[in-house]
Amino acid sequence: MTSVSDIRAHLKAIASLPADRPMTMPGTFYTDAAFFDWEKDTVLRHGWHVLGRTDEIPEPGDYFCVQLYNEPLIVVRGDDGEIRILANVCRHRGMPLAEGRGNVKRFVCSYHAWAYGRDGSLLRAARMDNAGFDAKSCKLHGFNTVIWNGFIYVNLDATAAPFTDETADLDGLLENYAPDEFRLVHVEEGVWNTNWKCLVENFMEGYHLSVVHPQTLHGYTPTGLARKAASGPGFTSYCANYPDGIESRGTGAPGLSAEECHRSSLFAIFPTQVASQAASLLVSLYIFPLSADQINVKWTMSVYGDDLDAETIAQRIELWSEVNREDREKLERMQVALRSSHAEAGPLAGDDLEGTIRDFHLWFAAQDQHMPQVNAAE
Repeated sequence: MTSVSDIRAHLKAIASLPADRPMTMPGTFYTDAAFFDWEKDTVLRHGWHVLGRTDEIPEPGDYFCVQLYNEPLIVVRGDDGEIRILANVCRHRGMPLAEGRGNVKRFVCSYHAWAYGRDGSLLRAARMDNAGFDAKSCKLHGFNTVIWNGFIYVNLDATAAPFTDETADLDGLLENYAPDEFRLVHVEEGVWNTNWKCLVENFMEGYHLSVVHPQTLHGYTPTGLARKAASGPGFTSYCANYPDGIESRGTGAPGLSAEECHRSSLFAIFPTQVASQAASLLVSLYIFPLSADQINVKWTMSVYGDDLDAETIAQRIELWSEVNREDREKLERMQVALRSSHAEAGPLAGDDLEGTIRDFHLWFAAQDQHMPQVNAAE
C-alpha cells in the first residue's frame, strides 16, 4: 500500500533526476486521497491562488463568492474602490453571508440579521445586550490579497512569502501585452472529474496540441512549433507559435513585436492558475481542487480594447469551449486509468514539449522540503 511518505519520496527522486532524463510521477500522485488531504493542509494552503479578474466586480458593492478548500470567501469591491477578500462566515454563529455574485450595500446574515459593511466591519447586531460584546472585534476576517495584471489572488496563509517573489521574471514575457488592460467578455464554471495537477500539466505542454485538438488548435498552434519559454520559482511558460502566413488574430497593445503577435504565450502560476496570453485574447483557467479526483474549473476570456468584434468574440468563446471540452474528456478518461497499479512513472518528452511539467515537479518538490514530515506508517 502506497503512503503519503512514499509519494513524497518518489517526488524527491523525480526532482533529482538529470535535466536530460526527466520522468513523470506515478498514478498515485494524482489519485491518492490521503495525499490530496496532505496537499490541502500544506502545499495548497500556503500557495497564492487566483480567483478571477478585477473587472468581474467593477463597481463598489460588486462581489462574487468562492469556496477555496475549507474556506468560503467573498471577493468584493469596497466603497474606496479597493478589492478585498473576506471570510464568508458571520462572526456570530458562522452562517454564510452571501452566495453567487451580485451587488450589495451591506452583507446581511440570513440567520440573525447581523449586517456587515463592504469592508467587513460589523454595522449592526440587533438585540445584543451581552456585556462582553464589542462590535469592533467582530469584523469579518480579511485575507492576503494581491492584484497582478488584472487578476485577483489570495493566500490563506497570513505568513506567506510575497506574491512578487513567485512571478517577478514572468513580467518580462507578458508586459508588452498589457494584460491588465484587457476587458472581460466571458465567465464560465464547471466540475471536471480529474486531479488538479493533471489539468496544470495538460494545459502547460504543447505535446498534445496537434493530437487532442486537430480541428481547434493544430492549425494555429501545432505541436511542432511549441517552444519552452521563461520559468522561475513559482511559474513556468511556453510559446505556442503560429505557422508562417497564418491570418492575424488582432493587433493588441502598442509596442508588441511581430514575434509576440505571432504566438500565444501560455503560463502557469503555481499551484492552480494556467492561462494563454495572445495579442488580443487572454484566456485563464482557475482551478479549485475538490478532491483527489475532482476539481471546479472557472475560466474567463478577456479581449484587448476593440480589436475583436462581437461576432469574432462569440467565435472565440465557442472555440475555447470546445478546446476545454476536448481536454476535459481526455483528462477524465486518464483519471480512471491512473488508478491502475501499472500507472508507473514514465519518460517525459524534451524541454520544448514537456519541460514545463518538469518545472512543475521541481516547484512541488521545493515546496515539499518546507512542509512537515509525515509518519512513515501513514
